[in-house]
Amino acid sequence: MEQLPGGRRPRLVSSLGLGQRSWEVTLDEERGRLAWRDPRPPRRGGENCFVPTSEIIAVEETEFNKKQRNIGKWQKMAKPHAFTVYYVKKARNHRWRCSDVTFWCVDEHLCNQWIQALKELLEMQKSRPKQLLVYINPYGGRRQGKRIYEQKVAPLFSLASISTDVVITEHANHAKDNLFEVNINKYDGVVCVGGDGMFSEVMHGLIGRMQKDSGIDQNNPKAPLVQCNIRIGIIPAGSTDCICYSTVGIIDPVTSALHIIVGDCQPLDVSSVHHNNTFLKYSVSLLGYGFYGDILKDSEKKRWMGPMRYDYSGFKTFLSHHYYEGTISFQPARHTLGSPRDKDSCRTGCYICKKSEQQLAEQHKECGLKHEEDEEEWKVIKGKFLAINAVNMSCACPRSPKGLSPAAHLADGSADLILVRKCSRFDFLRYLVRHTNQDDQFDFSFVDVYRVKSFQFTSKLSEDNESNVTDIGKKRFGQFCRDHPACCCNSANSTWNCDGETLDSSAIEVRVHCQLMKLFARGIEENCKGEAAYSQRSVEQLL
Repeated sequence: MEQLPGGRRPRLVSSLGLGQRSWEVTLDEERGRLAWRDPRPPRRGGENCFVPTSEIIAVEETEFNKKQRNIGKWQKMAKPHAFTVYYVKKARNHRWRCSDVTFWCVDEHLCNQWIQALKELLEMQKSRPKQLLVYINPYGGRRQGKRIYEQKVAPLFSLASISTDVVITEHANHAKDNLFEVNINKYDGVVCVGGDGMFSEVMHGLIGRMQKDSGIDQNNPKAPLVQCNIRIGIIPAGSTDCICYSTVGIIDPVTSALHIIVGDCQPLDVSSVHHNNTFLKYSVSLLGYGFYGDILKDSEKKRWMGPMRYDYSGFKTFLSHHYYEGTISFQPARHTLGSPRDKDSCRTGCYICKKSEQQLAEQHKECGLKHEEDEEEWKVIKGKFLAINAVNMSCACPRSPKGLSPAAHLADGSADLILVRKCSRFDFLRYLVRHTNQDDQFDFSFVDVYRVKSFQFTSKLSEDNESNVTDIGKKRFGQFCRDHPACCCNSANSTWNCDGETLDSSAIEVRVHCQLMKLFARGIEENCKGEAAYSQRSVEQLL
């Protein structure tokens, strides 16, 4: 073990065998990486390899390949001792895979020293989970959740020495109800195997359990909610996996499992939805009224069609071209640094999210949450809308790589409020097509977008029936719409699409809670392959 000056962490440097060649292998705790290089003069590039220690999955003592030992000069040597390092290998499009490299040496003591040093290093990774509670939805998507977990995820958890308690859900809200009963403190995280609906169920259970244990009344829309410190991991296996795609960059069970194993942590904003001081739902992705609400409502009647029902209902809803009249009031998110129209996408280690959270905390400390919300200006907009969408993240998916709001941030304490006013079918189609390409989808006269920290909406029909949100927002805009003529469209009220679940209350109050929960993720990496834990010339070729 090499001691470094200035109190720096030691390095372990040895000459170890890799394949049929001797390599210089270095474990540098100070720089946080395991590296190996060919000491011979390089004939061409790509001879140096390294793995960040934070992305080492496991290390095991292994039997040296008998075929290699029986070849040529290896027959004359004493039995070599070997160990295998399993690590994250980053491929294209944010995909992760479990790769491995096997080193060997004749000295048994040296081999054990390396194994011990690497295992001690893994034990120092305190953010990694040791015990997980896993919920599997066997009915979601194409009913592949159980198979995906058993064949692709469970072997990786076992390799990383992660213990699991697995619950196969049997009915709706099974996971949510169970989270109120289990001893949640014995777990380092909760994993859901399914789609966005399964994640929503686990999220509601965790947040609800945390508020109950803390004595917080969820029915109070102004109540400061207690942050959930237990992380949620998502293994995508549903009809829609928008949340996984927006936080990891790909819908892939193995990639998501590896993010859980290495202990990644991504804070996430959560919006609470209330109606007349009654809690309805939490939302982390899309809260949509009009177009997306109508799609969901129609698709629920066609669940027998599977994921294809969304395409059918989407086409049907587009042809119907319903618009809805109402009034929306909102508080601009002045604490944030970014704008919905800028090009600063939320990525790993996002500066805007970190800075916005700091500024929001300072504002709350200076003037108090209640005082701030009462005093800040509310903006009011009334009109006829084809769609009203509030998103806490980009809502990207394979069909829409940029999402509904490409510059939305995961953890800045705000939501992007998108208002699509009544327009022709052709113009609305142009708007929808923009979600699939690189063009600015907000560059239309009938589309407005605002970054907000809270908002309220009341449909025209609800206002006429005096079934409205009884708070400051209504006081400011109630008189604004009394003399407006009634809506002339076929359907007076739409349905709210709350993360893939319907909300029938048209009059709602929404507030964003900054970084209320955490995921086993790190956000979308800017250049996934640039930090790949292997050289351009693969280890397999070097063997």
